[in-house]
Amino acid sequence: MLLGFFFIWLVTAFGLWLATLLVPGVKAKTTGGLLLAALVLGLINAFIRPLLWFLTLPLTVLTFGLFALIVNAFTIWLTATMVSNFEVRNFGSALLAALLMALLGLVGFILMQWFMGDEIHWMYMRGQQGVYL
Repeated sequence: MLLGFFFIWLVTAFGLWLATLLVPGVKAKTTGGLLLAALVLGLINAFIRPLLWFLTLPLTVLTFGLFALIVNAFTIWLTATMVSNFEVRNFGSALLAALLMALLGLVGFILMQWFMGDEIHWMYMRGQQGVYL
């Protein structure tokens, strides 16, 4: 369990590091600040984000899941307000960083399945009329 926590923390730090390189307006002053920001973002994602997702569920459904990016951008912006060595200039930069981290998460999910030699099983339902994806 501790190894899994450490791995997720490093992956989050890597995603934030890529965001500092690719997204204008996202900066980490020090490596320690970047690692602390990854830790704080992980704690926010574990404790605050589920509440935010529950409260914004109707908007997320109406926007076909796109509002989840707004929630993720808010968590990145909140992390920047809590960690002094990690800066996000504006909410647009946080939104671009959230989009980048979502794409990295998708790629990581696919690569993890590929490296483990397993297949990716997409969820489907079999109804009376046929198969629904």
